Amino acid sequence: MARDVAETDVVVIGAGQAGLSSAYHLTRAAIGHVVLDHAPRPGGAWQFRWPSLTYGKVHGMHALPGMELTGADPRRPSSEVVPAYFAAYERRFGLHVRRPVDVTAVRGGAAGAGGRLQVETSAGTWSARALINATGTWDRPFWPRYPGQETFRGRQLHTANYPGPQEFAGARVIVVGGGTSAVQHLLEISEVAAGTTWVTRRPPLFRDGSFGEAEGRAAVALVDERVRRGLPPRSVVSVTGLPLNEAVSAGLASGVLDRLPVFDRITPTGAVWADGRRVDADVILWATGFRAAVDHLAPLHLREPGGGIRVEGTRAVRDERIHLVGYGPSASTIGANRAGGAAVRAIRRLLSREDAAAVPA
Repeated sequence: MARDVAETDVVVIGAGQAGLSSAYHLTRAAIGHVVLDHAPRPGGAWQFRWPSLTYGKVHGMHALPGMELTGADPRRPSSEVVPAYFAAYERRFGLHVRRPVDVTAVRGGAAGAGGRLQVETSAGTWSARALINATGTWDRPFWPRYPGQETFRGRQLHTANYPGPQEFAGARVIVVGGGTSAVQHLLEISEVAAGTTWVTRRPPLFRDGSFGEAEGRAAVALVDERVRRGLPPRSVVSVTGLPLNEAVSAGLASGVLDRLPVFDRITPTGAVWADGRRVDADVILWATGFRAAVDHLAPLHLREPGGGIRVEGTRAVRDERIHLVGYGPSASTIGANRAGGAAVRAIRRLLSREDAAAVPA
């Protein structure tokens, strides 16, 4: 491919919920932009979800701005329903996502001086006045490390490559992690496995009753407070607790969701605890979450001593040209929608200010 530098006002990295929302608002604001996505087809991370995660099991999927998702069969895999919706959305609003394109680095001159960013990719380099990073977390699964982990003779895999329950028939499975994915994995694996063991670092918190707008705002505020301090963001789910729905209640009653604290070490045949408890296993499934996929921003030196990128609204505090959408408090489908619009409004103000400053007095 050609390696010439192409100029645009804004580069959007990622075409999941956050990226498409941002592109929609950029298009409406008539701001020149390009959307780059490393996935092979529309759908963001949804196209990689396991087949047993049907659309009816999806928690809190909100429509993209300007187009509802209607008539979806709740029995179909979400990996089919949501990508089809995203593809239709791209066509309807003419978003022209370029894919597959891998972004390797973002570099730039001094912020605040009208300097341009250089976005280096597998398809060449784009020069931009601002950037919306909407890369999410799916590409950075978090694998904890425990003593003896490398000696385990069974299979280890992560939620990111979870194939569905059928491959665990007759197996003894340890599921590690305290989030929604861990619970979903346990509930369906337990129906076919020889046995399951649930392990979490902290006792899980189950949320009974309604979860309204006020509770949602409070949860988002807790996540937002972390990113304002420059700490790595936690998921919104981590501060809301696990919903106590009918399936979860049944899992608690049956003992499937009986939880153990994290083991002391891993052995070739399973795991052991400091108190002498031992569990034999054929599989360890790490449902231990993901980290923000922002390594390509490293040349901009945005990270704070606490390990995260300090963000106010969607703007990186260290560089007002950079907006992170789907990061921290906006890492939900409704949050990404709102953050996309907020990022574009802030970028429009930045570009207008720069354009005004460039006009001779």
